[in-house]
Amino acid sequence: MADEPQSGARFGRVLLKLSGQALGGPALAGTTGAGPRPGGHSIDPETTARLASSIKVAHGLGVGLAIVIGGGNIFRGLAASAGGMDRTTGDHIGMLATVMNGLALQDALERQGVMTRVMSALEMRSVCEPYIRRRALRHLEKGRVVICAAGTGNPYFTTDSAAALRALELGAEAILMAKREYDGVFSADPELDPTATFIPALTHREAIERGLRVMDTTALSLCMENGMPIHVFRMTGDNIVRVLRGERVGTVVHTPAGEVDATK
Repeated sequence: MADEPQSGARFGRVLLKLSGQALGGPALAGTTGAGPRPGGHSIDPETTARLASSIKVAHGLGVGLAIVIGGGNIFRGLAASAGGMDRTTGDHIGMLATVMNGLALQDALERQGVMTRVMSALEMRSVCEPYIRRRALRHLEKGRVVICAAGTGNPYFTTDSAAALRALELGAEAILMAKREYDGVFSADPELDPTATFIPALTHREAIERGLRVMDTTALSLCMENGMPIHVFRMTGDNIVRVLRGERVGTVVHTPAGEVDATK
């Protein structure tokens, strides 16, 4: 059962999806290669501390909070595969990168007094717990932040898919997609198309059919089939708290209840 919301929060439990770049320094913005850009910091302590501060305020609303974080600030398996590396090997390295990010975020959160557990889909018991659904639920019930690392534990699946899966497994009421670059979903990439327009709301099916940058198709399909709403917004200031309190921030992706049954 999801946590009961407090302090005006709209949600009782959510899953926050972060890109790996959320932990990196400014030089990492727009990274596209297999590793960080020259001069950047894969994990910047000051940036990570600011992120942890925002999460702490959100957690203070009494909302159960699970987090899935990417590893693109350290390593991108798909990009490495395009360069000749075996895809499975590249994806496994990328999963390990998400564990590194999870540990860094855990450290930053606990320095600010937020009890946190990193749970990995790939077992590495000396540094974090294995992901076990019932144990994760118990941590959430005790008011701990749960960071779900190593994606789904399988190659060929992105951290977007991991976010959709964990949100459903843990009884989250919504997925919060915190973006570093954009305020929400646009009709095209604003950096490439100056005529791109902001989209305040759309359905999962529209996002899939239009190929919009929300989540990958596998993750969007899973959310659509199970009626999981997605809130997409820029990871700045108090945006997480504003979304949790029910304010319209960024883009909302949802499928009306009547249409959810039709997709199954």
